[in-house]
Amino acid sequence: MLHFDPSSAASLIALCLCFVLVCVFEFANGFHDTANAVATVIYTNSLKPTVAVVWSGLMNLLGVILGGISVAYALVELLPPDVLSPPSGNPAVPMLVALFGTALAWNLMTWWFGIPNSSSHCVIGSLVGIAIGDSFVHARELGHSVDWSQIWKVLSALAVSPLLGFVGALLLYFLIKSLVKMPEMYKAPMPEQKPNPIVRAVLVLTCTLVSFSHGSNDGQKSIGLIMLTIIGIMPAAFALNPASPVSIEQIRQDAQQALPLVTQYDRYSFKGDAVASIHRLSQTGEPAEAPSELRGDVYQVLSGLRSVAANPAASDADKKLASHLAAELRPTVEYAPGWVRLLSALCLGIGTMVGYKRIVRTLGEGIGTTHLTPAQGAASEVVGAGLIMTAGYTGLPVSTTHIITSGVAGTMVAAGSGINKKMLTKIVMAWLLTLPVTVCVAAAVFYLLV
Repeated sequence: MLHFDPSSAASLIALCLCFVLVCVFEFANGFHDTANAVATVIYTNSLKPTVAVVWSGLMNLLGVILGGISVAYALVELLPPDVLSPPSGNPAVPMLVALFGTALAWNLMTWWFGIPNSSSHCVIGSLVGIAIGDSFVHARELGHSVDWSQIWKVLSALAVSPLLGFVGALLLYFLIKSLVKMPEMYKAPMPEQKPNPIVRAVLVLTCTLVSFSHGSNDGQKSIGLIMLTIIGIMPAAFALNPASPVSIEQIRQDAQQALPLVTQYDRYSFKGDAVASIHRLSQTGEPAEAPSELRGDVYQVLSGLRSVAANPAASDADKKLASHLAAELRPTVEYAPGWVRLLSALCLGIGTMVGYKRIVRTLGEGIGTTHLTPAQGAASEVVGAGLIMTAGYTGLPVSTTHIITSGVAGTMVAAGSGINKKMLTKIVMAWLLTLPVTVCVAAAVFYLLV
Protein backbone atom coordinates (compact mmCIF):
# COMPACT_ATOMS: atom_id res chain seq x y z
CA MET A 1 0.00 0.00 0.00
CA LEU A 2 2.98 2.32 0.35
CA HIS A 3 3.16 2.32 -3.44
CA PHE A 4 -0.28 3.92 -3.72
CA ASP A 5 -0.28 7.59 -4.63
CA PRO A 6 -1.85 9.31 -1.57
CA SER A 7 -4.15 11.27 -3.91
CA SER A 8 -5.06 8.26 -6.04
CA ALA A 9 -8.56 6.87 -6.25
CA ALA A 10 -7.44 3.65 -4.52
CA SER A 11 -6.03 5.54 -1.53
CA LEU A 12 -9.07 7.77 -1.24
CA ILE A 13 -11.45 4.79 -1.42
CA ALA A 14 -9.44 3.01 1.27
CA LEU A 15 -9.44 6.08 3.50
CA CYS A 16 -13.19 6.55 3.05
CA LEU A 17 -13.63 2.89 3.99
CA CYS A 18 -11.58 3.61 7.14
CA PHE A 19 -13.89 6.54 7.89
CA VAL A 20 -16.86 4.17 7.73
CA LEU A 21 -14.99 1.65 9.90
CA VAL A 22 -14.30 4.18 12.67
CA CYS A 23 -18.00 5.08 12.75
CA VAL A 24 -18.92 1.38 12.89
CA PHE A 25 -16.38 0.83 15.67
CA GLU A 26 -17.86 3.63 17.78
CA PHE A 27 -21.35 2.28 17.08
CA ALA A 28 -20.16 -1.15 18.27
CA ASN A 29 -18.54 0.46 21.29
CA GLY A 30 -21.95 1.88 22.17
CA PHE A 31 -23.89 -1.38 22.10
CA HIS A 32 -20.99 -3.38 23.57
CA ASP A 33 -20.66 -1.09 26.60
CA THR A 34 -24.33 -0.18 27.04
CA ALA A 35 -24.87 -2.85 29.68
CA ASN A 36 -22.44 -1.15 32.03
CA ALA A 37 -24.98 1.61 32.53
CA VAL A 38 -28.35 -0.07 32.01
CA ALA A 39 -27.96 -3.50 33.63
CA THR A 40 -29.00 -2.26 37.07
CA VAL A 41 -32.07 -0.28 36.02
CA ILE A 42 -33.24 -3.13 33.78
CA TYR A 43 -32.66 -5.94 36.28
CA THR A 44 -34.40 -4.03 39.07
CA ASN A 45 -37.32 -3.04 36.79
CA SER A 46 -36.56 0.63 37.44
CA LEU A 47 -36.86 1.38 33.73
CA LYS A 48 -38.14 -0.60 30.79
CA PRO A 49 -35.27 -1.78 28.56
CA THR A 50 -36.22 0.49 25.65
CA VAL A 51 -36.45 3.56 27.86
CA ALA A 52 -33.20 2.67 29.64
CA VAL A 53 -31.10 2.29 26.50
CA VAL A 54 -32.54 5.41 24.84
CA TRP A 55 -31.87 7.45 27.97
CA SER A 56 -28.37 5.97 28.25
CA GLY A 57 -27.73 6.74 24.59
CA LEU A 58 -28.71 10.38 25.06
CA MET A 59 -26.45 10.71 28.11
CA ASN A 60 -23.57 9.11 26.18
CA LEU A 61 -24.14 11.65 23.41
CA LEU A 62 -24.12 14.52 25.91
CA GLY A 63 -20.94 13.19 27.53
CA VAL A 64 -19.08 13.17 24.21
CA ILE A 65 -20.17 16.72 23.35
CA LEU A 66 -19.23 18.17 26.74
CA GLY A 67 -16.06 16.11 27.23
CA GLY A 68 -12.57 17.27 26.28
CA ILE A 69 -10.00 15.83 23.85
CA SER A 70 -7.10 15.02 26.19
CA VAL A 71 -7.93 11.29 26.15
CA ALA A 72 -8.25 11.35 22.36
CA TYR A 73 -4.68 12.52 21.84
CA ALA A 74 -3.26 10.49 24.73
CA LEU A 75 -4.14 7.52 22.51
CA VAL A 76 -3.04 9.12 19.25
CA GLU A 77 0.41 9.80 20.74
CA LEU A 78 0.94 6.06 21.18
CA LEU A 79 1.78 5.98 17.46
CA PRO A 80 5.30 6.76 16.21
CA PRO A 81 5.57 10.21 14.61
CA ASP A 82 6.40 8.86 11.14
CA VAL A 83 3.16 6.82 11.14
CA LEU A 84 1.10 9.48 12.84
CA SER A 85 1.84 12.22 10.39
CA PRO A 86 4.05 11.11 7.49
CA PRO A 87 4.95 13.85 4.97
CA SER A 88 3.68 11.76 2.06
CA GLY A 89 0.62 10.42 3.86
CA ASN A 90 1.44 6.91 2.61
CA PRO A 91 1.24 4.82 5.82
CA ALA A 92 -2.17 6.27 6.73
CA VAL A 93 -4.15 3.57 4.90
CA PRO A 94 -2.40 0.44 6.29
CA MET A 95 -2.30 2.03 9.75
CA LEU A 96 -6.04 2.73 9.77
CA VAL A 97 -6.99 -0.63 8.25
CA ALA A 98 -4.87 -2.49 10.83
CA LEU A 99 -6.28 -0.38 13.67
CA PHE A 100 -9.98 -0.54 12.88
CA GLY A 101 -10.01 -4.05 11.47
CA THR A 102 -8.31 -5.55 14.55
CA ALA A 103 -10.20 -3.58 17.20
CA LEU A 104 -13.62 -4.03 15.59
CA ALA A 105 -13.18 -7.77 15.01
CA TRP A 106 -12.20 -8.48 18.64
CA ASN A 107 -14.94 -6.20 19.98
CA LEU A 108 -17.63 -7.97 17.98
CA MET A 109 -16.35 -11.44 18.83
CA THR A 110 -16.45 -10.84 22.60
CA TRP A 111 -19.90 -9.22 22.30
CA TRP A 112 -21.20 -12.24 20.37
CA PHE A 113 -20.22 -14.52 23.25
CA GLY A 114 -21.70 -12.12 25.81
CA ILE A 115 -18.35 -11.40 27.48
CA PRO A 116 -17.89 -7.88 28.91
CA ASN A 117 -14.70 -6.70 27.24
CA SER A 118 -13.02 -3.35 26.87
CA SER A 119 -13.23 -1.38 23.64
CA SER A 120 -10.44 0.75 25.08
CA HIS A 121 -8.17 -2.29 25.36
CA CYS A 122 -8.97 -3.19 21.73
CA VAL A 123 -7.95 0.25 20.48
CA ILE A 124 -4.88 0.57 22.70
CA GLY A 125 -3.65 -2.92 21.83
CA SER A 126 -4.06 -2.16 18.13
CA LEU A 127 -2.19 1.15 18.43
CA VAL A 128 0.69 -0.51 20.28
CA GLY A 129 0.75 -3.25 17.63
CA ILE A 130 1.05 -0.67 14.86
CA ALA A 131 3.91 1.03 16.71
CA ILE A 132 5.70 -2.32 17.01
CA GLY A 133 4.95 -3.21 13.38
CA ASP A 134 6.42 0.11 12.28
CA SER A 135 9.61 -0.70 14.19
CA PHE A 136 9.94 -3.98 12.28
CA VAL A 137 9.27 -2.23 8.94
CA HIS A 138 12.15 0.20 9.57
CA ALA A 139 14.36 -2.32 11.44
CA ARG A 140 14.46 -0.13 14.53
CA GLU A 141 15.24 -1.29 18.04
CA LEU A 142 11.96 -1.74 19.92
CA GLY A 143 13.29 -0.31 23.16
CA HIS A 144 13.83 3.15 21.68
CA SER A 145 11.47 3.44 18.73
CA VAL A 146 8.21 2.79 20.58
CA ASP A 147 7.14 5.44 23.10
CA TRP A 148 7.05 3.04 26.04
CA SER A 149 6.64 5.84 28.59
CA GLN A 150 3.34 6.87 26.99
CA ILE A 151 2.29 3.23 26.65
CA TRP A 152 3.04 2.42 30.31
CA LYS A 153 1.18 5.57 31.38
CA VAL A 154 -1.93 4.42 29.50
CA LEU A 155 -1.63 0.77 30.53
CA SER A 156 -1.10 1.72 34.18
CA ALA A 157 -4.41 3.58 34.21
CA LEU A 158 -6.12 0.58 32.60
CA ALA A 159 -4.60 -1.82 35.14
CA VAL A 160 -5.22 0.20 38.30
CA SER A 161 -8.76 1.42 37.57
CA PRO A 162 -10.48 -2.02 37.85
CA LEU A 163 -8.80 -2.59 41.23
CA LEU A 164 -10.04 0.80 42.40
CA GLY A 165 -13.50 -0.10 41.08
CA PHE A 166 -13.53 -3.40 42.99
CA VAL A 167 -12.33 -1.96 46.30
CA GLY A 168 -14.31 1.27 46.00
CA ALA A 169 -17.60 -0.50 45.23
CA LEU A 170 -17.00 -3.04 48.02
CA LEU A 171 -16.43 -0.26 50.59
CA LEU A 172 -19.34 1.83 49.33
CA TYR A 173 -21.66 -1.18 49.57
CA PHE A 174 -20.66 -1.66 53.22
CA LEU A 175 -21.28 2.06 53.83
CA ILE A 176 -24.71 1.94 52.18
CA LYS A 177 -25.64 -1.16 54.18
CA SER A 178 -24.66 0.52 57.46
CA LEU A 179 -26.52 3.77 56.73
CA VAL A 180 -29.53 2.80 54.59
CA LYS A 181 -32.03 0.57 56.41
CA MET A 182 -34.32 -0.05 53.46
CA PRO A 183 -34.89 -3.79 52.78
CA GLU A 184 -35.75 -3.14 49.12
CA MET A 185 -32.15 -2.08 48.49
CA TYR A 186 -30.78 -5.53 49.29
CA LYS A 187 -32.99 -7.91 47.35
CA ALA A 188 -33.66 -8.27 43.66
CA PRO A 189 -37.25 -7.34 42.73
CA MET A 190 -39.54 -10.06 41.47
CA PRO A 191 -40.32 -10.04 37.73
CA GLU A 192 -42.46 -7.05 36.76
CA GLN A 193 -42.31 -5.71 40.32
CA LYS A 194 -41.44 -2.02 40.46
CA PRO A 195 -38.89 -1.03 43.11
CA ASN A 196 -39.48 1.55 45.83
CA PRO A 197 -39.67 5.06 44.21
CA ILE A 198 -36.60 6.22 46.15
CA VAL A 199 -34.63 3.15 45.06
CA ARG A 200 -35.78 3.68 41.50
CA ALA A 201 -34.68 7.34 41.52
CA VAL A 202 -31.26 6.42 42.87
CA LEU A 203 -30.71 3.77 40.19
CA VAL A 204 -31.85 6.03 37.35
CA LEU A 205 -29.41 8.67 38.66
CA THR A 206 -26.49 6.22 38.76
CA CYS A 207 -27.37 4.96 35.28
CA THR A 208 -27.27 8.58 34.08
CA LEU A 209 -23.88 9.19 35.69
CA VAL A 210 -22.28 6.08 34.17
CA SER A 211 -23.71 6.84 30.72
CA PHE A 212 -22.47 10.44 30.77
CA SER A 213 -19.03 9.45 32.07
CA HIS A 214 -18.73 6.68 29.45
CA GLY A 215 -19.44 9.20 26.72
CA SER A 216 -16.94 11.70 28.13
CA ASN A 217 -14.14 9.09 28.12
CA ASP A 218 -14.87 6.53 25.37
CA GLY A 219 -16.26 9.16 23.04
CA GLN A 220 -12.91 10.93 23.07
CA LYS A 221 -11.22 7.80 21.77
CA SER A 222 -13.30 7.83 18.61
CA ILE A 223 -12.69 11.57 18.24
CA GLY A 224 -8.97 10.87 18.00
CA LEU A 225 -9.53 8.04 15.53
CA ILE A 226 -11.86 10.14 13.35
CA MET A 227 -9.25 12.92 13.29
CA LEU A 228 -6.57 10.45 12.13
CA THR A 229 -8.86 9.38 9.30
CA ILE A 230 -9.99 12.78 8.03
CA ILE A 231 -6.41 14.09 8.15
CA GLY A 232 -5.44 11.13 5.95
CA ILE A 233 -8.31 11.89 3.54
CA MET A 234 -7.96 15.70 3.44
CA PRO A 235 -4.54 16.72 4.84
CA ALA A 236 -4.62 20.17 3.26
CA ALA A 237 -7.81 21.08 5.14
CA PHE A 238 -7.35 19.29 8.47
CA ALA A 239 -3.61 18.78 9.08
CA LEU A 240 -3.47 22.03 11.08
CA ASN A 241 -6.06 23.54 13.39
CA PRO A 242 -8.16 25.90 11.25
CA ALA A 243 -9.77 27.46 14.34
CA SER A 244 -6.39 28.49 15.74
CA PRO A 245 -4.31 30.44 13.21
CA VAL A 246 -0.82 29.00 13.04
CA SER A 247 1.78 31.37 14.47
CA ILE A 248 4.86 30.51 12.45
CA GLU A 249 6.98 32.79 14.62
CA GLN A 250 5.82 31.05 17.81
CA ILE A 251 6.50 27.62 16.29
CA ARG A 252 9.96 28.83 15.24
CA GLN A 253 10.77 30.07 18.74
CA ASP A 254 9.53 26.85 20.35
CA ALA A 255 11.54 24.76 17.89
CA GLN A 256 14.73 26.71 18.60
CA GLN A 257 14.27 26.18 22.36
CA ALA A 258 13.59 22.48 21.78
CA LEU A 259 16.82 21.90 19.81
CA PRO A 260 19.29 21.73 22.74
CA LEU A 261 16.85 19.57 24.73
CA VAL A 262 16.38 16.98 21.97
CA THR A 263 20.00 16.83 20.81
CA GLN A 264 21.47 15.97 24.22
CA TYR A 265 19.68 12.62 24.46
CA ASP A 266 21.38 9.90 22.42
CA ARG A 267 19.12 6.87 22.97
CA TYR A 268 16.16 8.04 20.95
CA SER A 269 15.40 6.38 17.58
CA PHE A 270 13.64 9.43 16.07
CA LYS A 271 16.29 11.89 17.24
CA GLY A 272 17.64 12.50 13.73
CA ASP A 273 14.15 13.06 12.33
CA ALA A 274 13.25 15.39 15.22
CA VAL A 275 16.43 17.45 14.78
CA ALA A 276 15.82 17.73 11.02
CA SER A 277 12.25 18.87 11.70
CA ILE A 278 13.48 21.46 14.21
CA HIS A 279 15.89 22.89 11.63
CA ARG A 280 13.10 23.16 9.05
CA LEU A 281 10.77 24.84 11.53
CA SER A 282 13.54 27.23 12.68
CA GLN A 283 14.08 28.68 9.21
CA THR A 284 13.21 32.34 8.80
CA GLY A 285 10.46 33.48 6.47
CA GLU A 286 7.20 31.76 5.61
CA PRO A 287 7.50 27.95 5.43
CA ALA A 288 7.42 26.37 1.98
CA GLU A 289 6.02 23.16 3.46
CA ALA A 290 2.50 21.89 2.83
CA PRO A 291 0.22 21.75 5.90
CA SER A 292 0.66 17.98 6.21
CA GLU A 293 4.47 18.36 6.13
CA LEU A 294 4.35 21.13 8.73
CA ARG A 295 2.15 18.90 10.89
CA GLY A 296 4.64 16.08 10.49
CA ASP A 297 7.49 18.31 11.66
CA VAL A 298 5.53 19.53 14.69
CA TYR A 299 4.75 15.92 15.68
CA GLN A 300 8.41 14.95 15.34
CA VAL A 301 9.31 17.77 17.73
CA LEU A 302 6.52 16.76 20.12
CA SER A 303 7.82 13.19 20.09
CA GLY A 304 11.31 14.42 20.93
CA LEU A 305 10.00 16.62 23.75
CA ARG A 306 8.04 13.69 25.23
CA SER A 307 11.25 11.68 25.18
CA VAL A 308 13.01 14.43 27.14
CA ALA A 309 10.16 14.74 29.66
CA ALA A 310 10.20 10.96 30.27
CA ASN A 311 13.99 10.58 30.44
CA PRO A 312 15.24 9.88 33.99
CA ALA A 313 18.55 11.53 33.12
CA ALA A 314 16.92 14.86 32.30
CA SER A 315 16.98 17.57 34.94
CA ASP A 316 13.74 18.83 36.44
CA ALA A 317 14.25 22.15 34.65
CA ASP A 318 14.69 20.40 31.29
CA LYS A 319 11.60 18.26 31.87
CA LYS A 320 9.57 21.31 32.83
CA LEU A 321 10.72 23.24 29.76
CA ALA A 322 10.01 20.25 27.48
CA SER A 323 6.47 19.94 28.86
CA HIS A 324 5.92 23.70 28.48
CA LEU A 325 7.09 23.74 24.84
CA ALA A 326 4.94 20.69 24.05
CA ALA A 327 1.90 22.40 25.57
CA GLU A 328 2.47 25.42 23.31
CA LEU A 329 2.89 23.32 20.15
CA ARG A 330 -0.01 20.88 20.67
CA PRO A 331 -2.96 23.21 19.86
CA THR A 332 -1.56 23.58 16.34
CA VAL A 333 -2.04 19.88 15.54
CA GLU A 334 -4.25 18.46 18.30
CA TYR A 335 -7.83 19.64 17.98
CA ALA A 336 -11.31 18.43 17.08
CA PRO A 337 -13.91 20.37 15.04
CA GLY A 338 -17.44 20.51 16.41
CA TRP A 339 -18.80 18.23 13.69
CA VAL A 340 -16.29 15.50 14.62
CA ARG A 341 -17.48 15.63 18.25
CA LEU A 342 -21.09 15.45 17.06
CA LEU A 343 -20.39 12.52 14.71
CA SER A 344 -18.65 10.61 17.50
CA ALA A 345 -21.52 11.38 19.87
CA LEU A 346 -24.17 10.21 17.39
CA CYS A 347 -22.35 6.94 16.58
CA LEU A 348 -21.85 6.15 20.27
CA GLY A 349 -25.36 7.25 21.25
CA ILE A 350 -27.14 5.31 18.50
CA GLY A 351 -24.99 2.24 19.17
CA THR A 352 -25.97 2.42 22.81
CA MET A 353 -29.60 1.96 21.85
CA VAL A 354 -29.14 -1.50 20.33
CA GLY A 355 -27.50 -4.83 21.07
CA TYR A 356 -27.47 -4.55 24.85
CA LYS A 357 -29.09 -7.86 25.88
CA ARG A 358 -26.09 -10.19 25.74
CA ILE A 359 -23.88 -8.16 28.06
CA VAL A 360 -26.75 -7.11 30.35
CA ARG A 361 -27.52 -10.75 31.03
CA THR A 362 -23.89 -11.41 31.96
CA LEU A 363 -23.70 -8.45 34.34
CA GLY A 364 -27.11 -9.00 35.89
CA GLU A 365 -26.97 -12.77 36.33
CA GLY A 366 -23.54 -14.12 35.47
CA ILE A 367 -20.97 -12.44 37.73
CA GLY A 368 -22.48 -13.46 41.06
CA THR A 369 -24.30 -16.59 42.12
CA THR A 370 -27.40 -14.45 42.79
CA HIS A 371 -29.04 -11.65 40.81
CA LEU A 372 -27.89 -8.06 41.15
CA THR A 373 -29.60 -6.04 43.89
CA PRO A 374 -30.27 -2.26 43.83
CA ALA A 375 -27.61 -1.54 46.46
CA GLN A 376 -25.01 -3.53 44.54
CA GLY A 377 -25.85 -1.82 41.27
CA ALA A 378 -25.86 1.66 42.82
CA ALA A 379 -22.51 1.14 44.59
CA SER A 380 -20.74 -0.17 41.50
CA GLU A 381 -22.14 2.57 39.27
CA VAL A 382 -21.40 5.49 41.61
CA VAL A 383 -17.79 4.39 42.03
CA GLY A 384 -17.49 3.63 38.32
CA ALA A 385 -18.87 7.00 37.22
CA GLY A 386 -16.52 8.84 39.59
CA LEU A 387 -13.44 7.00 38.34
CA ILE A 388 -14.36 7.35 34.67
CA MET A 389 -15.14 11.06 34.85
CA THR A 390 -11.96 11.76 36.79
CA ALA A 391 -9.91 9.89 34.20
CA GLY A 392 -11.71 11.60 31.32
CA TYR A 393 -10.84 15.08 32.51
CA THR A 394 -7.23 14.23 33.40
CA GLY A 395 -6.43 12.69 30.01
CA LEU A 396 -6.23 9.03 31.04
CA PRO A 397 -8.15 6.42 29.01
CA VAL A 398 -9.84 3.82 31.20
CA SER A 399 -12.18 0.94 30.52
CA THR A 400 -15.81 1.49 31.53
CA THR A 401 -16.42 -2.24 31.15
CA HIS A 402 -13.58 -3.28 33.43
CA ILE A 403 -14.40 -0.71 36.11
CA ILE A 404 -18.13 -1.51 36.28
CA THR A 405 -17.62 -5.27 36.04
CA SER A 406 -15.01 -5.14 38.81
CA GLY A 407 -17.34 -2.97 40.87
CA VAL A 408 -20.18 -5.48 40.52
CA ALA A 409 -17.80 -8.27 41.59
CA GLY A 410 -16.74 -6.17 44.61
CA THR A 411 -20.34 -5.72 45.75
CA MET A 412 -21.02 -9.43 45.30
CA VAL A 413 -18.12 -10.19 47.61
CA ALA A 414 -19.25 -7.53 50.11
CA ALA A 415 -22.80 -8.92 50.16
CA GLY A 416 -21.61 -12.49 50.53
CA SER A 417 -23.43 -13.36 47.30
CA GLY A 418 -20.47 -15.30 45.98
CA ILE A 419 -18.78 -15.13 42.58
CA ASN A 420 -19.65 -17.25 39.57
CA LYS A 421 -16.16 -18.64 39.00
CA LYS A 422 -16.92 -20.00 35.55
CA MET A 423 -18.14 -16.65 34.23
CA LEU A 424 -15.43 -14.73 36.05
CA THR A 425 -12.81 -16.98 34.43
CA LYS A 426 -14.24 -16.19 30.98
CA ILE A 427 -14.19 -12.46 31.68
CA VAL A 428 -10.66 -12.48 33.08
CA MET A 429 -9.41 -14.57 30.14
CA ALA A 430 -10.94 -12.05 27.71
CA TRP A 431 -9.25 -9.23 29.62
CA LEU A 432 -5.87 -10.98 29.62
CA LEU A 433 -6.04 -11.98 25.96
CA THR A 434 -7.29 -8.69 24.52
CA LEU A 435 -4.01 -6.78 24.63
CA PRO A 436 -1.66 -9.53 23.38
CA VAL A 437 -4.09 -10.64 20.65
CA THR A 438 -4.79 -7.12 19.34
CA VAL A 439 -1.10 -6.15 19.58
CA CYS A 440 0.01 -9.18 17.56
CA VAL A 441 -2.77 -9.04 14.97
CA ALA A 442 -2.45 -5.28 14.37
CA ALA A 443 1.35 -5.51 14.13
CA ALA A 444 1.11 -8.37 11.60
CA VAL A 445 -1.60 -6.66 9.51
CA PHE A 446 0.29 -3.35 9.42
CA TYR A 447 3.58 -5.09 8.55
CA LEU A 448 1.98 -7.08 5.74
CA LEU A 449 0.10 -4.11 4.28
CA VAL A 450 3.10 -1.81 4.11
